[in-house]
Amino acid sequence: MTTIAIVDYGMGNYHSVERALRHAAPEANVRLCKNASEIDAADRVVFPGQGAMADCIRTLEEAGLRDAVLRAARNKPLLGVCVGEQMLFESSEEGHTTSLGIFKGHVQRFQGPAFATLADAALRSDGSDALKIPHMGWNPVRQVRAHALWAGIPDNTPFYFVHSYYAVPADPTLTVGVSDYGLPFTCAVAAENIFAVQFHPEKSAEPGLRLCRNFVDWKP
Repeated sequence: MTTIAIVDYGMGNYHSVERALRHAAPEANVRLCKNASEIDAADRVVFPGQGAMADCIRTLEEAGLRDAVLRAARNKPLLGVCVGEQMLFESSEEGHTTSLGIFKGHVQRFQGPAFATLADAALRSDGSDALKIPHMGWNPVRQVRAHALWAGIPDNTPFYFVHSYYAVPADPTLTVGVSDYGLPFTCAVAAENIFAVQFHPEKSAEPGLRLCRNFVDWKP
């Protein structure tokens, strides 16, 4: 039986991720793991994240799970979700935070005249409503590179997003998915045994469940 560890360090949508994986792969042993040894013993690892980047990094370290995530990233299939994707990069503008540095690149905020915070009723220069930050809702994802986790998911399928920041990989070949919100931005990255997404598969109905199933079946 395949064992899937969801890294539970107190800053993620763990139970929704757990339910999605159990639904997509009922034969798998899906576990919320607060212990490094459980993560080390698992066949596959899911690394979610939610909230401010600085809080996520601090909480991950306080939970004693940073090194377990780094080990998993070296030797087993790993799926990063939302801030779990962002934390794989070197740094973030959010709180000027140093992150895990598994991938070269940084995380930056949506900015410019096209955007406004939810509390700001500013208009763009053409008089239309500014795009709200955070970006919330369904957006199509363009698959810029083939990958096993896209199997059975048509190009430009919408997925559900909730975020104000997005990853900017130093190596553009890491990007396997792009979405548009005022500008095109990387929303899925992959390299060797790692696949990570800015959107929430666990909130993305059938396409999200299919991606979860593909992760369980993936043999990098």
